[in-house]
Amino acid sequence: MVSKEAKTMVKLPRRQWSKMDKGMAALYFFLHVLCILAPLHFNWGAFWIAFVLYIITGLFGVTISYHRNLSHRSFKLPKWLEYLFAYCGVHTLQGDPISWVSVHRYHHQFVDTDKDPHSPIHGFLFSHITWIFDSDSYTQKVCSKIVCDSNEEIIVREESRNNVGDLKEQVFYRFLHKTYLLHPIALAVLLYAVGGIPYVIWGMFVRTVMLYHVTFMVNSVSHIWGKQQWKNGGLSRNNWWLSLLLFGEGWHNNHHAFEYSAKFGLEWWQIDFGWYVIIFLEAIGLAHNVKVPSQSHKQRLAMNTQS
Repeated sequence: MVSKEAKTMVKLPRRQWSKMDKGMAALYFFLHVLCILAPLHFNWGAFWIAFVLYIITGLFGVTISYHRNLSHRSFKLPKWLEYLFAYCGVHTLQGDPISWVSVHRYHHQFVDTDKDPHSPIHGFLFSHITWIFDSDSYTQKVCSKIVCDSNEEIIVREESRNNVGDLKEQVFYRFLHKTYLLHPIALAVLLYAVGGIPYVIWGMFVRTVMLYHVTFMVNSVSHIWGKQQWKNGGLSRNNWWLSLLLFGEGWHNNHHAFEYSAKFGLEWWQIDFGWYVIIFLEAIGLAHNVKVPSQSHKQRLAMNTQS
């Protein structure tokens, strides 16, 4: 079901593409085009490499590390395990931990408004992927032409990324920020050494592009289509099928209602693989301070939803 609010879109001003925008667009175009070669280089070894890496980078890297652990601090891990999971996220080619977490925290701070980095009010395509090609320099040019005093404040914040001070003070995350692209390149070289071109095409390009679009659907689809169990002022929706593809991330309305919670699937039937891993880690003593919404909090929000 499409939300009524999402039907009212804000048209973006026409913009000039910066060198950074063009470089990002070329990279994404290159990755997508190479996927066309996948059927010509199929073998089961390459397929299973892609499948396993999808789980490692998507479940442990994006869902557990980047999102629930680093962005929202919904649970704590020993530093060695926190860093290991974050390193898995680097191989999604969705950004280093500092960059990814910074954007996501701004998303929650300004959710579904003009200041949201991938706001659905600018249309499905923008919230899904074209926001990535919208560099800081472009945003500054737009703000110089329109009235947006408050936007100028957020631009300064984004440039300094001062909403991720907890990550910037750690040497490991600063190292990943400076050497970000070297790590996926090293993985591609390793895959080529092990299985040749098929392993690179399937393990890097097919796997990366699939994870791109499934992750991006949380920004686009889950803010336009689905059911809204909790009325919390935003456009977020729950999508069961997206949760299956991205390990529980599709329960997006639940997440926006209780941002601090490590558990996204709040009902027994809401499958949430990210949560299952976290409670396993808690059971063996590796995860602690695991946060979940209290019954009283859910009842208060349910009353607001019904009113």
